[in-house]
Amino acid sequence: MNIYYHSDYNISLGFLDRFHPFDGSKFGKVYKEIKGLKDITIKSPKQPISEAIINEFADDQLRKQLTEKKYILKALEVPQMSFLPHFVIKSQILKPMRLAVAGTLAAARDALEGTNCWNMGGGYHHASPHESEGFCIYNDIGITLQQLHKEGAATQADRFIIIDIDAHHGNGNSRTFGDDPHVDLFDIYNNQVYPQTPSTKSKVDINIPLQSGTKGATYLKELDAGLAKITAGYRIAFVVAGTDVINIDPLGALGLTIDDCIARDVMVIERLTNLGIPFVFTGGGGYSEGSAKCIAGSLKQVYQC
Repeated sequence: MNIYYHSDYNISLGFLDRFHPFDGSKFGKVYKEIKGLKDITIKSPKQPISEAIINEFADDQLRKQLTEKKYILKALEVPQMSFLPHFVIKSQILKPMRLAVAGTLAAARDALEGTNCWNMGGGYHHASPHESEGFCIYNDIGITLQQLHKEGAATQADRFIIIDIDAHHGNGNSRTFGDDPHVDLFDIYNNQVYPQTPSTKSKVDINIPLQSGTKGATYLKELDAGLAKITAGYRIAFVVAGTDVINIDPLGALGLTIDDCIARDVMVIERLTNLGIPFVFTGGGGYSEGSAKCIAGSLKQVYQC
């Protein structure tokens, strides 16, 4: 497996980090835990995805909004930080995110060559070509598939699947791909938290809404039943592996333990491996000190060391 990580994935604004629940340094914590694992290769994207490529994906309105500081801060859910200079937001927040988008694209290229990958960043499933929201500015999977088709690495006949196991419904992926017959959507999520968008949930092909407080045993049973509905034939499975499903996460409101989260990831990997579907895991959400432990634990479980 190739693990995509770059030290610049980590997001920090110093003492201002306390104003946002996301642990922007978790990527580095995971790297320290897994860098010695056997059978994995650490790779880094060479440079952030270009703004030109992002603009190809975004519609006219979003292109304009992505240049506006107020819009970006609202999408990041930190409007109170309007005192930050725009250049700081671009260099300390948006550039790391664009680097993570490049990581998803590089990982997908590897997957098409038969190598499974895990991009520690990305999984920005609330963004779409029309809007940025929920801490997600750029839809990395959408941009990735756009580029794969443009490069000729993917054809219009190819099928892809997005398996979203983040605690929150991937409304951005649904807006992006809900009407695309070549991209199937699998989503297991807490139906009682953000986002409350019935129209996007209705476009999910394998839709598994859960209640707040759902424990690990129930979650894993529902996940297993859903995964059994997936069949072979996809060029790539993109997995949005948010760790906000654990019971100490302040936003996910589910009841999984760290061990449950690890079992979740292993279950998905085993199903995709058995079906012969190359996969790209992406980071997704995760807003607690347990987030890094979940990711590192999953990789250690799969690659015993």
